[in-house]
Amino acid sequence: MSRIFWLIIVLIVVLALVVVLLPKMNTKETYKYEEAVKKFARGKFVTVEGKKVHYVEKGSGKPIILIHGWLFNTVMWKSNVDVLAEKFRILAIDLWGWGYSERLKANEYSAKIYGKQVIGFMDALNIEKASLVGCSMGGGISVYVAAHYPNRVERLILIDAAIIPYPMPLIGRIYQMPYIGEFLNAVPGETLMGNTIKTMWFYDSTKATKVLVKEVLQPFCINGSYAGMMNILRNFSLPPLLQTEADQLAKLDIPILIVHGREDLAIPLDRSQTLNNLWKGSKLVIIEKARHGPHIEHPDEFNRIALGFLSQ
Repeated sequence: MSRIFWLIIVLIVVLALVVVLLPKMNTKETYKYEEAVKKFARGKFVTVEGKKVHYVEKGSGKPIILIHGWLFNTVMWKSNVDVLAEKFRILAIDLWGWGYSERLKANEYSAKIYGKQVIGFMDALNIEKASLVGCSMGGGISVYVAAHYPNRVERLILIDAAIIPYPMPLIGRIYQMPYIGEFLNAVPGETLMGNTIKTMWFYDSTKATKVLVKEVLQPFCINGSYAGMMNILRNFSLPPLLQTEADQLAKLDIPILIVHGREDLAIPLDRSQTLNNLWKGSKLVIIEKARHGPHIEHPDEFNRIALGFLSQ
């Protein structure tokens, strides 16, 4: 019995050491920021508050700013930009810490700092007023901007938006655990994060192609990417999230379109239904057979809906 007990203790210690030491021994962050930008970035850059912001721009007319969700970057909008740009000036940005925008210190990320980034981006490009299209975390940031800078926002499209408190999915709770998230991020290969993209963002996982997954995960090669991602995961989604801003928005006269995937596993549909009831005059569109990224999974349907709303 004593032997078995000590064997169990040894195994626990070994596992604990692996969990703690693997992230220090096997980093996937193999590029400095400048090196990765030079090799992989395909968009434009502008400096906001001393930090570089990467963005993709196409079209002309009224400006529409696209704000991606957690884990993603400007590639999130690759099936939407061209169609929307037929009628509007489309600007898809990488939030700081994501894609090919500059990294901040891990504890600096917040809705407030991202709000400043969006407004600073608009100022840098001399955009007085724009419509915002945000998905998931990007939807929350869009609401933050609209609540705090209402004179700068024309219209809002919020896709499966992280705005009011919601139950964190099991995989998210596992990643939030101290040391465990860092350990999982350090596991060789991209299978774990790739599967998260396929299962959480897509109802039909075959639409999460190898090319798309690679484009989403490529920027994580930049130093500081994982620490920022984990800080956001552990802090951004905490209650009350953006409930205060949601209540403020109810007092404003900004047209709002809410889009939600029927089968979303990350943020329940009832959160968007609650917001639809809170914001009088808002419209809720539910896209069938879609999870957390209905605009990615069903771009034709989303583009048609978005164009109709933005053209009003």
